[in-house]
Amino acid sequence: MASNKKLLILPGDGIGPEVMREVRRVIDWMDRRRMVSFDMKEDLVGGAAIDARGTPMTDATMESARAADAILFGSVGGPKWDKLGFDMRPEIAILRLRKELDLFANLRPAIVLDPLVDASTLKADVIRGLDLMIVRESTGGIYFGEPRGVETLPDGQKRGFDTETYTTNEIERVARVGFDLARKRQNRLTSVEKANVMQSGLFWRQVVTALHQREYPDVELSHMYADNCAMQLVRNPRQFDVIVTSNLFGDILSDLASMLTGSLGMLPSATLGAPDASGRRHALYEPIHGSAPDIAGKGIANPLAQILSFAMLLRYSFGMDEDASLIERACTNVLASGLRTADVMAPGTAKVGTSVMGESILRELDKLAA
Repeated sequence: MASNKKLLILPGDGIGPEVMREVRRVIDWMDRRRMVSFDMKEDLVGGAAIDARGTPMTDATMESARAADAILFGSVGGPKWDKLGFDMRPEIAILRLRKELDLFANLRPAIVLDPLVDASTLKADVIRGLDLMIVRESTGGIYFGEPRGVETLPDGQKRGFDTETYTTNEIERVARVGFDLARKRQNRLTSVEKANVMQSGLFWRQVVTALHQREYPDVELSHMYADNCAMQLVRNPRQFDVIVTSNLFGDILSDLASMLTGSLGMLPSATLGAPDASGRRHALYEPIHGSAPDIAGKGIANPLAQILSFAMLLRYSFGMDEDASLIERACTNVLASGLRTADVMAPGTAKVGTSVMGESILRELDKLAA
């Protein structure tokens, strides 16, 4: 692959720099063994940027993000910055990236690797082999709808209100992401809303149904109410292939689905923008575990979610399915060998730290590529 694929690396705060360091080692391995190189740039965001530059993210960093073909993000935040004003929160960095790059489709896989079946709180026969994808609309809905606020009523009471609102275009573009992913997987899409009690939910169902009939008749489409979907994810999660849903329901359901796997330290994510005329799209990849300030600097964080986020980046931004699969197999094989970080420990396994886990992944990659 040509070296002009621009990759922006934003390690952030807490355990972000520690786990990102292990990804850099994987990237170096790819350069040596796979003859794959990137035009890489690393920059500060979040609390690290506040400390060094007085802002969660500079305009220059934002321009680097616009120029990048893909962004690999670590994590931001921590108690050190909790008392800063609303506009100075470390999290402003990720919110700004999502807004200004119009990253509207959040992809959250929930995959149960065979070596970690016992890490889940659900019975093994319920979650063994689980491999589902939740596509969450991430720039619209009730989190951004207007009007919103708190008002004083004539009788002196106060009322808080938010607005759930979606346009045809907002629903269609995220539904297309879901349909396209389904075509590459088991060809089944479940659209989730509350059409029984919400006008916006009924509208969502109508738009998705019409899009299915026009453009994706080959994909098996089903509809499900959000509360039933939550129940079904716990009852029989393997019935799902791809789920597409709104911002609010996606926020809730993706967190629920993540815990089916047993550990937040294992789960990657991607957030995609719309493709331009050339097919290029902005995209950001990050683990879902957050900055974990309680274990930052201790060398015990699980780097696998960050490494697997890089694998997603290779697959969805650069079309490098073979390399992505190689990294995913290496992670699975190391876990199967009995090496575990503290968050996924089980009887009969050996506890290792961040750097040892990273080194083990590299040794497994050597074996797989031999």
